Amino acid sequence: MLVGFNTGDDCAVYRISDNLAVIQTVDYFTPVVDDPYQYGAIAVANALSDIYAMGARPLFALNIAGFHTKELPLEILSRIMKGGADKAREAGVAIIGGHTVDDREPKYGLAVTGVIEPSQIIHNSTARVGDILFLTKPLGVGIISTGIKRGTASTSAAARAVEIMSALNRDAAGAMAAVGVSACTDVTGYGLLGHLLAMTQASGMGARIHARAVPVIQAARDMIDADLDAAPGGSKKNLEYARRLVNFDPGITEAERLLLADAQTSGGLLISCPPQEADRLERALREAGAITAARIGFMEAEDDTGRVDVVP
Repeated sequence: MLVGFNTGDDCAVYRISDNLAVIQTVDYFTPVVDDPYQYGAIAVANALSDIYAMGARPLFALNIAGFHTKELPLEILSRIMKGGADKAREAGVAIIGGHTVDDREPKYGLAVTGVIEPSQIIHNSTARVGDILFLTKPLGVGIISTGIKRGTASTSAAARAVEIMSALNRDAAGAMAAVGVSACTDVTGYGLLGHLLAMTQASGMGARIHARAVPVIQAARDMIDADLDAAPGGSKKNLEYARRLVNFDPGITEAERLLLADAQTSGGLLISCPPQEADRLERALREAGAITAARIGFMEAEDDTGRVDVVP
């Protein structure tokens, strides 16, 4: 075992020879959008993201689904799996089986298997002092997804959130691996602050984030500025957890804090990059078509608590 539970990394990794390791992850969740096809595509992009975050290549996957055919037409499940299959095909990943259980609340996702050379693994626990932090997708899809469920999100906001959540992290990961970085994780259910704290704690580092350098979907910012209750319950819980280890500058508003803690689905890569490689990484990310290549902060000094300072 090369990577297990110890650092809360994105995948499990098991060495099978000197130059080859198997990497595996599993992720599934309830619908975040109304359209079954889009939901399937988002779920697959999300499941593959853990593999990409560690610099690996996904090979094949197994479907995991919960569905209640007595209450919902089977056609809905078919559309979910069609969306997933098409997204997997885009990624060059074969879905070769799976398992479905009878469940009143629909759920869908994948167990994904990939490969990586042991020396090429990108951990979440190896950030270094002075590293520049990059984020490759904007925040806010949790707020918009909640707005979709409540009927308060505009059509354009919903479409933008679906576009971001459906986007694969494959090309951004390729750019990251080509440049060489210190550490990486993807931003999903625990929000930017939660996943950054996992990185800082695993690395024994502190970090500083410039809140207004963090990319945010404008519609999400407008929604949370107008009403703090636009944030989903998961984002509020994330913020309550983060307050214990995050020092917020007094100038950071509660809306900004909720955005930094917003629970993401299929979010971007959070990359810790040596400062001498930062310009090269930014260029590589942009050339690869990353949605954003935002410099949002840096790793400060060694700190066993993993504290994070958030400034304007």
